[in-house]
Amino acid sequence: MQIESGVSLKPYNTFGLPAVAGTLVRVASDADVRRVVDHPQLGRAPKFVLGGGSNIILTRDMPQVVIKVEVRGMRLVQERADAWIVEAGAGENWHEFVAYTLAQGWPGLENLALIPGTVGAGPVQNIGAYGVELQDRFESLDAVDLVTGRTVTLHADICAFGYRDSVFKQALAGRTVITRVRFKLPKPWQPVLGYLDLERKMLESGIGAPSAQQVYDWVCAIRRAKLPDPKLIGNAGSFFKNPVVTPEQCRDIIGRDPEVVHYPMPDGSIKLAAGWMIDACGWKGKSVGRAGVYDRQALVLVNRGGAIGSEVMLLAGAIQESVYGRFGIRLEPEPLVV
Repeated sequence: MQIESGVSLKPYNTFGLPAVAGTLVRVASDADVRRVVDHPQLGRAPKFVLGGGSNIILTRDMPQVVIKVEVRGMRLVQERADAWIVEAGAGENWHEFVAYTLAQGWPGLENLALIPGTVGAGPVQNIGAYGVELQDRFESLDAVDLVTGRTVTLHADICAFGYRDSVFKQALAGRTVITRVRFKLPKPWQPVLGYLDLERKMLESGIGAPSAQQVYDWVCAIRRAKLPDPKLIGNAGSFFKNPVVTPEQCRDIIGRDPEVVHYPMPDGSIKLAAGWMIDACGWKGKSVGRAGVYDRQALVLVNRGGAIGSEVMLLAGAIQESVYGRFGIRLEPEPLVV
């Protein structure tokens, strides 16, 4: 456990927003988290758990004790007839973990390549892309209770995964530190290719039965073409959730905007493309102060240089009003606003 005071959080959030943590504690093990819980001052203080900072918008300095999760390690826990069970420390880089699993011959996470952030943040957000969500590959995780200091193992039924949601954003928000996550990578492997971008790659390449590595390469190419590198342009990835509506709502919107991009869901609901709606409202490339909408993908808000959190949220609010005014849909931000 390493305790620091007055730490700038600008390097620790991918949007590059300024904020200061009065106290930051780096934890590299369950034992470190227990030391925080047992500490005479830190144990009683409010806490904020920070992973890779890829899904937060900082609008102020942080009076809470910021727990920076730096638990490392990647390994095969078990090979079963139906799956490989693979574990990673919560502080590992998510994309590097995806690449590691493929290099070891354990496919299944390739559709989730290049998602920024850490492994531990994945279950919190139930990250997803190109037809696969983390819950589809989830086995279990270990977390330390910030009240008792006990390590608990949680399975999917307790995690309450939803669309970009989980119990860690609800009842357990700020109450647990995820330290390790295990994934069930299925045998036999089957590619997930239902998204339009991947279907285009199949047609362009002439490859009708791609390998996991090929899907990984396609996903990386698609994301790099659409999304800015946070190391070069501050951003938090997709800023708004794709809204899910009833078939009746979708028909009403199609009646007014026949070109709206939409995807039928297994439960009969319809997912609308938030980026398409934002673009249709004319926001692509526009700015409010030093925060802007990325000129290649309207779903991504960016830091044009020196932006502060309030500028980002002012821009987000203006976009929400535009989309609501045209489509009657209230977009919900993906990142946690602090």
